[in-house]
Amino acid sequence: MTRTIPVLTNQKARRIFLQRHLLANAPSGKGRGDELAGVIEDLGFVQLDSVNTFARAHDLILWSRRQQYRPRALENLLSRDRKLFEHWTHDASTIPIQFFPMWRIRFERAAKELEARWAKDRRAGFLEKTHGVLKQISDEGCCCSADVGRDEEKKSGGWWDWHPSKTALEYLWHSGQLSVVRREGFRKIYDLTERVIPPEYLNAYVDERDAIDWHCNAALDRLGFATSGEISAFWATVTKQEAKEWCARELSEGRIVEIDVEGTDGTLRRSFARPELMDEQVDELSPRVRLLSPFDPALRDRKRAERLFGFNYRIEIFVPAAKRTYGYYVFPVMEGERLIGRVDMKADRPSKVLNVTAFWPEEGVRMGVGRISRLQAELQRACGLGACQEVQFQDGWLRKA
Repeated sequence: MTRTIPVLTNQKARRIFLQRHLLANAPSGKGRGDELAGVIEDLGFVQLDSVNTFARAHDLILWSRRQQYRPRALENLLSRDRKLFEHWTHDASTIPIQFFPMWRIRFERAAKELEARWAKDRRAGFLEKTHGVLKQISDEGCCCSADVGRDEEKKSGGWWDWHPSKTALEYLWHSGQLSVVRREGFRKIYDLTERVIPPEYLNAYVDERDAIDWHCNAALDRLGFATSGEISAFWATVTKQEAKEWCARELSEGRIVEIDVEGTDGTLRRSFARPELMDEQVDELSPRVRLLSPFDPALRDRKRAERLFGFNYRIEIFVPAAKRTYGYYVFPVMEGERLIGRVDMKADRPSKVLNVTAFWPEEGVRMGVGRISRLQAELQRACGLGACQEVQFQDGWLRKA
């Protein structure tokens, strides 16, 4: 008998995916305290990024879901309330503190991987500096990278040309011996992990098998449906092979099933899901126009975004201006379950003006009076996050699709 693989239609796949990423409903809520911590737990993590043409990526990610949110609320959760810790997924991220025991597997793996890799592409001697850096922080208190290696040559020959004590500091953070206690501006301030992480999470033990199981389960729950490769990539901690073996084991036990997910072009992609996913009821999404971060978790996997939404997105930072299709750092714009375009804008904070240079509609998107009005209303709402008071549109800002 031929086994029938159920098909998840593109429309339902979009809706389920956006529900999982908290983009299905209107962005209301306090945006602070335990409520904000719950948002981050539901997402799994929020990527941190320093680019601040309008707002930092992590702030815009949270604001897109809770428009009462302001940056101080995230700082409080991390440095005052200790509801979050900062570490690595696919990039620097802020992560719910209760997940800390699950990161021990990453600390151990990072230590081995970095010892080998950084021995080849960093200045020699960083491992010999780790004891001295730990002793300095133990004796003198928390510090930043500028405080270590006081007797070392710090002239940079490139982006990653760190002096040995700076490399040691980052190694100690990646391997879990140091933690970020707070940020000043966007500079990390480190302290001994035992002085930062609450003891109930610091002292909890999870073995490797249970940690792998948690990472895979938690990834699938937050994605709704995924390939084994996408499960591996979500936290960027378990290997592709470990995720593949987990999927095979869970499939044999009936805890997950295979489905085919329809893309915008009608092609099907074999994926895994919980057995109940196909029966999940999904309502029509809020028609609200939303401004998203280029690093929004719903769009982080560019290939998946193109399959699900037909949205081919890239940041053109390293493309010469004369050859750019768009500005070097443009913001995706969503309406309901559809990506309708991208906007180039920058906050002029001394003048408290949000300058909109251009909006490029996606192919097939008609910019009628109503849609333009909804877009302008969202940009006006964004002023509060960007420390602006008004929006100014450059002549010719509305481009052709």
